[in-house]
Amino acid sequence: MLRAIFFLGVISGLMAVIVFGARWLQTSEYRGTADSQAACDLLSGPCEWSTKTGSWKISLHVMGDKGQGTEYQLIVDTPAPQERFLAVLRGESMYMGEYPVPMRQGEGNQYTAQFTAPLCTTGDQMIWRIDLQEGQQRLPEPAPLKLVFQARVQ
Repeated sequence: MLRAIFFLGVISGLMAVIVFGARWLQTSEYRGTADSQAACDLLSGPCEWSTKTGSWKISLHVMGDKGQGTEYQLIVDTPAPQERFLAVLRGESMYMGEYPVPMRQGEGNQYTAQFTAPLCTTGDQMIWRIDLQEGQQRLPEPAPLKLVFQARVQ
């Protein structure tokens, strides 16, 4: 009887690790802030917000499938110049790592990047979150919105 209870406890513990493991792998720095934010779907239209330094606007456009998956163009208008500006893709529906995307400065304070979002091999869609950073550090005034989009197999 004691063995059966022990065995059920071990199985329950393993199931908990499998179910909640992806959440535990995410860094708490991003998990806590992202969970409490309202989501803004970048494929539905641009997301805008204001900070002490000025207005931000971010938009995402589908460029098409060029053989390696769907390619996207990210455009970010910032209130001031940014150094080492990055957009970091993080899996929202499933943890699949972090993918830094360097932003290139265009006219004024507009930054652009093109990227292909990885897809999970077990499904045909994936929700990604985009976090804006200066190098390895979060922006001093991070976005008050959770910037997300859903990548799909075309």
